Amino acid sequence: MKSFLVIGLGRFGRHLTRSLIDLGNEVMVVDQDEELVARMANIATAACVGDCQDEQVLESLGVRNFDVCFVCVKNDFQSSLEATATLKELGAKCVVARADQEKQIKFLKKIGADFVIHTEMDMAVRAAMRFSARNAFDYFELTPKFAVFEIETPVEWEGKTVMEMDVRRRYNVNILGVKNGDEVEPLLDPHYRFVADSHLIIAGSKDSGIQLMNTEA
Repeated sequence: MKSFLVIGLGRFGRHLTRSLIDLGNEVMVVDQDEELVARMANIATAACVGDCQDEQVLESLGVRNFDVCFVCVKNDFQSSLEATATLKELGAKCVVARADQEKQIKFLKKIGADFVIHTEMDMAVRAAMRFSARNAFDYFELTPKFAVFEIETPVEWEGKTVMEMDVRRRYNVNILGVKNGDEVEPLLDPHYRFVADSHLIIAGSKDSGIQLMNTEA
């Protein structure tokens, strides 16, 4: 379980809060709109009405105690910049800011955001990767060069073990787990024998992952 601070309760902030709570985390939400805060008060671990541009408000929250602070302010980029900068100045461990436009990303990173989420861009890249690759079911970018993929087990792997396929050396990826239905089991056994109709969760360079996704399955 981790602790999160979510600043801004627009649609993205509300969905984020619910998802974090569903995953068993503690979440404190902050917004200057009393009605929005009231709507989330029964869902979040704690809720506060306050202006994210007010340094005293942010300081009173004890931002150093949160594992991650999300800045989800919408339609007010100045507020988002000020909140991000203030959180870093106050010693926040990790600040994730939301950008509504691509050009905002570099400014948020320049003032200290550890990560920037551009929802439309992120979903566009994910959708393009998923639907253009032959055997991809999901995709998550870790860095511009590395990603996690969910792929169908290649036909040539079926009946063979991880050791026999020498996956890491031949394909330059690591197999994190095997997915059957909604269940994912960590794959740590080099003697595991690949079976048909199962999905693999792999991690590696984007180039290696894309090449593997486009093999026959």
